[in-house]
Amino acid sequence: MATLKELTHREDRFEGGHRLCAGCGASIAMRQIMLGAGTEDLVVGCATGCLEVSTSIYPYSSWDVPFIHNAFENSAATVSGVESAFKALQRAGKIPADKRVKFMAVGGDGGTYDIGLQSLSGAMERGHDMVYVCYDNGAYMNTGIQRSSATPKGAWATTAEVGAAQQGKPQKRKDLTSIIAAHGVPYAAQSSISHWKDLTTKAEKAFAVEGPAFINVLATCPRGWRTAYNMSVEIAKLGVQTGWWPLFEVENGEWTLSGPSKALTKAGRKPVEEFLKPQGRFKHLFAPENAELLAEIQSDVDEYWEYITKRCGL
Repeated sequence: MATLKELTHREDRFEGGHRLCAGCGASIAMRQIMLGAGTEDLVVGCATGCLEVSTSIYPYSSWDVPFIHNAFENSAATVSGVESAFKALQRAGKIPADKRVKFMAVGGDGGTYDIGLQSLSGAMERGHDMVYVCYDNGAYMNTGIQRSSATPKGAWATTAEVGAAQQGKPQKRKDLTSIIAAHGVPYAAQSSISHWKDLTTKAEKAFAVEGPAFINVLATCPRGWRTAYNMSVEIAKLGVQTGWWPLFEVENGEWTLSGPSKALTKAGRKPVEEFLKPQGRFKHLFAPENAELLAEIQSDVDEYWEYITKRCGL
């Protein structure tokens, strides 16, 4: 896998100068993943969302690769179609049989966990040679911070308000990485913008496999999470250190806990409140009357951690 020195000598194919918010985790994720993609030809399809609307405003683009903007719900379908067309042209002799092109579909959690799930599931089941990347910021941030199935329990969102009826979103977040792993794909992984080596290594692995691959990246959103823009990486790191967002990968059905998370099995995890407290979307949880809910969230994290570590044979 590429060293830091090697990565710094690779040309950036996701440029700065875009209009994403300061501290946006999606931009950090894209830069790291596209460095991990190597130097071969790459085609990217991106669902409507924060990343797309802020990086491809005509006549400007931050993408130094062929880039396709598609609808909110069909990033995976679009890219699977492009990949199929490429292979058809190779079979017809119109593209050299030895030419190598990589294909990547991108979506936020709204366009991946929710309205794009059928598109993603279909592409994974059909076995297209493509990498799907979800930048998970935990809500429909581009359209007004509405809750998604990736929104954590207890989080405030504009459609999961805090008041007499409820204290933020009452449901647990969906475990999408496990769902995609259950499709039997060659590679599925969970990573975070806070651990660049883990993320770029997983990107290299994902692009190297034959067939479908999936990477789910924790990507902080200062606007929706109500956090300081210069704390994005640190808060994402706390998500890992508390076990709220374990880092793991599934290679041909073999589950492995990644190094930064594996170290926690000996060193111990931080309390989940250290991840929640810096975020304004969770501030109500620290009122005395919500102590029981806060304890419930810690219990949920413990349960998920136990599930993941058992799957990884620990």
